[in-house]
Amino acid sequence: MKVISYNVNGIRAALKKDLVGWLRAADADVVCFQETKAQPEQIDDQIFKDLGYEFCYWFSAEKKGYSSVGIISKTKPKHVEYGVGIDYMDREGRNLRADFEDVSVMSLYLPSGTNDSRLQFKLNYMDDFKIYIEDLKRDYPNLVICGDYNICHEPIDIHDPVRLKTVSGFLPIEREWLSAFLEESGFVDSFRKLNEDVVQYSWWSYRANARANNKGWRLDYHLVSASLEDKIVRSVILPEAKHSDHCPVLLELK
Repeated sequence: MKVISYNVNGIRAALKKDLVGWLRAADADVVCFQETKAQPEQIDDQIFKDLGYEFCYWFSAEKKGYSSVGIISKTKPKHVEYGVGIDYMDREGRNLRADFEDVSVMSLYLPSGTNDSRLQFKLNYMDDFKIYIEDLKRDYPNLVICGDYNICHEPIDIHDPVRLKTVSGFLPIEREWLSAFLEESGFVDSFRKLNEDVVQYSWWSYRANARANNKGWRLDYHLVSASLEDKIVRSVILPEAKHSDHCPVLLELK
């Protein structure tokens, strides 16, 4: 199974930048989108069906043009779960899960902590999400949680760890949560599993020519249940794709 995760920062805008051509060449089995910024009726599923993705699912925020996630798949899932059943989380359209025969794939878009109130929202979300996942794993032990976590885990994951240590996305409390999620909830950072010392980023600010100067952050992950660790054969970041301020990340499981 080849899974791509991509924060497209507006799926309609990305489609105008030949996202379709890129998806055709990438030829994944499942694609998880974040920040689609669209309601289901604003997305033409036929565009993706023409690429072989017969099964398209969208979970949108109540607020139009905001947040929202999607999953497209060439294989029909056994079940699709919209949201996590926690009202304040689901109103922002940040979690969508597709269950296949041997693995469940989730598209996740964790909030960013752009100010004090949103940082507290993010921290609450992270705590409730961790509890939710630990409970979910009892019934769905083989989980792949793809998406934009809005957290850089280690100094290697951010271009200026000293100057940015007080900025949300690299705060100690956020990094500690991600460490605990990996260790206590039983997940593996698939990229670091296969690329221990590689310096690569998946998001760049639109300001100050950050992408051209590679002043980025690694915010996008495929976190894989420890039960699937020996199935990881490839996990890469794909910076050549330029439909968004993020780039896609790819995971292959045998």
